[in-house]
Amino acid sequence: MVADIQRRKLVLALSNAKGSIPLYMQIKDMLVARVTEGEWAPGDIIPSEIQLARELNVSQGTVRKAITELVENNVLVRRQGRGTFVATHDNDRALFHFFHIVDDSGSKNLPESKTLSCRRKPASRQEASKLNLSSRAQVVCIERIRNLDNQPTIIERIILPTALFGDLGKRQARNLPNTLYELYETQFGITIHRAEEQLRAVAATDRDASLLGLEPGSPLLEIERTALTLGGRPVELRISRCSTSKHYYQNTVL
Repeated sequence: MVADIQRRKLVLALSNAKGSIPLYMQIKDMLVARVTEGEWAPGDIIPSEIQLARELNVSQGTVRKAITELVENNVLVRRQGRGTFVATHDNDRALFHFFHIVDDSGSKNLPESKTLSCRRKPASRQEASKLNLSSRAQVVCIERIRNLDNQPTIIERIILPTALFGDLGKRQARNLPNTLYELYETQFGITIHRAEEQLRAVAATDRDASLLGLEPGSPLLEIERTALTLGGRPVELRISRCSTSKHYYQNTVL
């Protein structure tokens, strides 16, 4: 019902538009709203370009341009001979869209994870700020080691709002899967669309060194990531400390 009302409002806006915003951009926003509102869930097929063009009383080419941008932004996926679907999280997307650590030969492999702990705790000031939470909010804190080439390479600390992921804090650590974004999507209805990362060089603490098999004070790459939904809501803070003795961070800018 909410999605229908929203769509009618957006269609009306399209009809009344005076050209200040390109028509395909308005259609793109309407399609995003339908995904955000939950009318189309991850993995769902969306109506064809012809159907959408008829519904909105615009040309098929205009719809195609809007869909093409959403495909390029990893919101939708075209499948040859089958149609266009709302993107879902799987191992390929986790590896190529959100994981940027490669070995010295340039090869990228999804690491294996060992969860050390999964618990609830009060949010720190930094965590509350990054996730737009109140100062008294509770969060789920996950700590895990990630192995590359069978060697411990990354320590991760993941912070999630209990308002969205409360049941996750009740799980035993061994039940957590390797790729968490797929878990967020399938069990909590939350899809990570994009992430903002900050990188800095840090020295390994005694605990870091023990877990990664390094000397205390060894250089590590710290990656602080805030993950956001399609609607722009921050839902995960992830701090990764990476050994770069055999690996480095790689990001392709298009």
